[in-house]
Amino acid sequence: MQDIAPEAHLLIVDDDERIRGLLQKFLIRHGFWVTAARDAAQARRLLAGLDFDLMVLDVMMPGEDGISLTRAIRDTHTTPILLLTAKGDADDRIAGLEAGADDYLAKPFEPKELLLRINAILRRVPGAADQAAEVPKMLHLGPVRYDMERGELWRGTESVRLTATEAQLMRIFAACPGEPVSRAKLVEDLGRDRGQAQERAVDVQITRLRRKIEADPKQPRYLQTVRGAGYMLAPD
Repeated sequence: MQDIAPEAHLLIVDDDERIRGLLQKFLIRHGFWVTAARDAAQARRLLAGLDFDLMVLDVMMPGEDGISLTRAIRDTHTTPILLLTAKGDADDRIAGLEAGADDYLAKPFEPKELLLRINAILRRVPGAADQAAEVPKMLHLGPVRYDMERGELWRGTESVRLTATEAQLMRIFAACPGEPVSRAKLVEDLGRDRGQAQERAVDVQITRLRRKIEADPKQPRYLQTVRGAGYMLAPD
């Protein structure tokens, strides 16, 4: 199969040496550059000197876990993050998304599924081709403004950091301001498998995005919930 982003540089963080080696070899065969780290401490050292296009982090690691590392990375990086979680552990998945992860994959998994998830995330990294429909160049959301051409969110003179998934959500909503978008449609446009679990994951991403847009995220003015229809961006 053809990869979406050949030569993208990935960081794999997993304390299991066998899994690290297998994933590294598999992803290199599919055209990626791959750097591996055995724990969060080694990952932090690598991040201090290297830029990555995507990170794959195991949640269950000795010392600092993957969720804590995700939260720390989000303070300084917008690099997409995919978490590897224990099968059936919904709490870890939701906590990971709330911490800033873009997606998750439950262990055990097929390497091909990991490859598909990685390519799906890289498709929606800011800078990918946007919709060609005629839309305003700037949307105003109170003190926040969204630059349609650059895919950037600003509060005054300060840039508001968006993850890859948040940036893609903003592009989806900004393409149809004032029109509700269903949760199922959002799941589809984000390139994810259908199902209630993924719709719940979208809800978490919406909650995170509201914190960056709304004065009161619990009573949203601009990223509204439309009962029975989904979510809607309602700019000034």
